[in-house]
Amino acid sequence: MTPSEVPQTSGGRSGRLAAGSLEALLENARLLHSSLELEDLLRSLLRSVMGRLVVTRGLLALIEGDPSTSKVETVAVSRGFRDLPVGSLFDAEHCRTLGAEHLLPIGDPHHPVGHLALGRPIKGELADQDLEFLEALLGIAAGAIANARAHQQARALNRQLDQRVQQLRTLLDLGRSLTSTLEASQVAQALGLTLAGQWLLRRYAVVAWNGDASPVQRLKGMKIPAAAEIREELGALAGPAAIEELPQGALRSALEAQEAELVVPLLSGDKVVGLVVLGAPAGQRTFEAGDRDFLAGLAAQAVVAFENAWYFEETLQREKMERDLALAGEIQQRLFPTELPQPTGFGLAAHNRPASQVGGDYYDVLSVSSGENQRYLICVADISGKGMAASLLMSNLQATLRALLDTEPDLAGLVLRTSRLLYATTPASKYATAFFLLLDPRTGACRYVNAGHNEGLVVRRDGTIEEMTATGFPVGLMGIGEYRAEEFRLEPGDCVALYSDGVNEANDQDEQEFGMDRLKAALVKRRKKSAQDIVDGLFEEVDAFATGAPQYDDITALVAKRF
Repeated sequence: MTPSEVPQTSGGRSGRLAAGSLEALLENARLLHSSLELEDLLRSLLRSVMGRLVVTRGLLALIEGDPSTSKVETVAVSRGFRDLPVGSLFDAEHCRTLGAEHLLPIGDPHHPVGHLALGRPIKGELADQDLEFLEALLGIAAGAIANARAHQQARALNRQLDQRVQQLRTLLDLGRSLTSTLEASQVAQALGLTLAGQWLLRRYAVVAWNGDASPVQRLKGMKIPAAAEIREELGALAGPAAIEELPQGALRSALEAQEAELVVPLLSGDKVVGLVVLGAPAGQRTFEAGDRDFLAGLAAQAVVAFENAWYFEETLQREKMERDLALAGEIQQRLFPTELPQPTGFGLAAHNRPASQVGGDYYDVLSVSSGENQRYLICVADISGKGMAASLLMSNLQATLRALLDTEPDLAGLVLRTSRLLYATTPASKYATAFFLLLDPRTGACRYVNAGHNEGLVVRRDGTIEEMTATGFPVGLMGIGEYRAEEFRLEPGDCVALYSDGVNEANDQDEQEFGMDRLKAALVKRRKKSAQDIVDGLFEEVDAFATGAPQYDDITALVAKRF
């Protein structure tokens, strides 16, 4: 007889339970409804049935989900049916082949919640009164099973709710911890301790990358490959993933070897800034379905905290750089002479306009000897590099010149010794192109050394121009080499112009250069004016040519004119 064939009543039955059976039914009903633990309820039910009917084999199978739609039925309690252990799929025909004599539905025969299977009773066939008792008891059991299942679901929901509440508390605690620090290493530490406490982890890894800087790491029992080897694999993940879900590659291989279980990419938009790796939880704990959402929340908070820490660090670096630049600018301004000497019969004027807060150009006029033989060393230089390093090299150049000025009467020798000292005391990448002019104001006689600098220009009274090209290497560039000094004379009405390449290489909006032709024309046009007017006019022409284009290089000009 199949379950669907089991009648509810039979003409051979009384349709009415005897007093003893009724009392037993009521007692069993109290027992069934006294427990909300499904497993205990089912065991008690099967034990009562088998004991009352003197049956040595029996089992209870339950349908999973909605009985009206579900087809999956599994064994819940089994005694004597060795081939049908708990958890195995239940099939009525197969159960009959294994010796089931009676199969009865639990509850509504059309939509039962499960079935009861019994072997052959020791006393023989079951009487109608026994079947009536079973039908009534199984009807009561269906309600008890429904109650137990509802209780089980409610308890599961409560556990989930408790877990969610705990996770929210953890997120809040982590958020407070992360907002209290602006150091990336402390962010990694707080995240690692949160992970370890949440799942009792013995092994985990927190790694974050900020550009080319050294990674921030919090490792416990794990090693993570370099960023370049695993970024692509992490970039393929949308969120937390089990190790077996990773694409084949260096990351998966490394984590499988370390028996990791979950990996969480740290994502800032589409950019991968790190990862979190979790080993197996301690004891019998496992990662549940909701844990991935929780990990995604932790990762999102961590990314914001890491970026805040990095931004704060970058801000500190910028502020330090600005302080350094301000100090370098102050050093540089002190190196320029506050006033230029005005030798008898000559006018001297100069101007410097840096392209940024700290420039690399330098000019100076130094007195050589005194009295009737007083001469002047005029220098215009372009220091390699910018910022503090350029200012320090400029200071070094000025100090070296002043220290050697009275000990080296020969101009070429002075430049050579200066170059060698700078080469010996500065990095190879630090040097200066420079123009050195020794002026005797009594006679107008001039000696010069052009150390790799722009051509000096002598503008004669009649408008002709003579160029003074390089006579040696930039100072500080090489420890060997010689410098050659050349001579010329300034007659009344003549002038000499020294400048940096920021003048002739100034750009307009179309990136065209001011050029040497415009520079020479501007000097010739103003040759009859004072030295100051010539310098001011040159800057005006450069600005008019640039028409608002950005100044990319420092601009320096110095003019010495003989009356």
